[in-house]
Amino acid sequence: MPQGPYGPPRHIPTNWRPPRRKSSAGVIVGGILGLLAAVFTLLIVGANLADRARPQPDPVSPIALPTSTGGARPTSAPTPTQPAAPLDRSLKTNTVYKAGALPRTRCPGGNASIYNHAQLKKLILKTGACMDRAWKSVLDKVGIPFTPPKFAIVARSGRGACGDFPQRGNIVPYYCPANQTIYASTSAMVNGSGAVRGYGKIVSWHGGITGIMAHEYGHHVQLLSGLAQTRWELTQDTSAESQRLAISRRFELQANCFGGMFMRSVAASYPIPAAQRGRLFYLFSNVGDWPGRPRDHGTPANSGAWFRQGWQRQQAYQCNTWAVRSATVS
Repeated sequence: MPQGPYGPPRHIPTNWRPPRRKSSAGVIVGGILGLLAAVFTLLIVGANLADRARPQPDPVSPIALPTSTGGARPTSAPTPTQPAAPLDRSLKTNTVYKAGALPRTRCPGGNASIYNHAQLKKLILKTGACMDRAWKSVLDKVGIPFTPPKFAIVARSGRGACGDFPQRGNIVPYYCPANQTIYASTSAMVNGSGAVRGYGKIVSWHGGITGIMAHEYGHHVQLLSGLAQTRWELTQDTSAESQRLAISRRFELQANCFGGMFMRSVAASYPIPAAQRGRLFYLFSNVGDWPGRPRDHGTPANSGAWFRQGWQRQQAYQCNTWAVRSATVS
């Protein structure tokens, strides 16, 4: 898994104001001519004082330089500031946990049918752009350079940088870190394959598919923030299979939580009323590690719990699956 992109820290110059200069009164000279001169001098000085009393514009305005493309620097020299702290790319104290809640994002879902490939693909790409807007705003705020993921959505099957999609015997979409692309087969997701039932067998409302894609987008956030790379390094250093699976569960359940954060951010405009919210919770409580399957995603109960955590708590730090007891990520 490639390491996430790095970028120069954001720099915001500090405002400054020039110091005010004190003025002195004019002198009064004797005689009529001197008196006239003094009066004239006082009028001039008074006008200058009144002009100085007016608020003066700041000579330097705050300028936020883009973190990924550089951008033009201000022509006036800003006041020197301390460089921003380096990004924390660890699992338990990652910089992303300072991002707060996603902003309320307008993203109407419309009336797309999940059984129509063209309509469902259009919805996925449309809501993917909403995810871009929502996550970019909070990642920019904490200095994590943002790049949007790509989407490869097909009707049946295809082959991407991380292999076939859907993978053999599977229906789920996946995020490929090699080229930062989310791959999905609409028919596999909706209808299932063989003995594996599709999401459409659980929830026929298109918001269920959007929620699943929001989970995959969560993996992209993990890549950008360094969580994915650090998780991969930890997995490589772990020899016991049980520990590898435990690491995978924390990683996947965190993506569930990030997905819940996004769905809450668009709830008003999508819209997601109480009944549909219940369907979302039901869906995520019915996916996960069923008996006989690898224990790499978490139990259905914990899958639903972490999606609800993102929905209800809304804050990125509430999705820190790396700092909780193992029972909650089993």
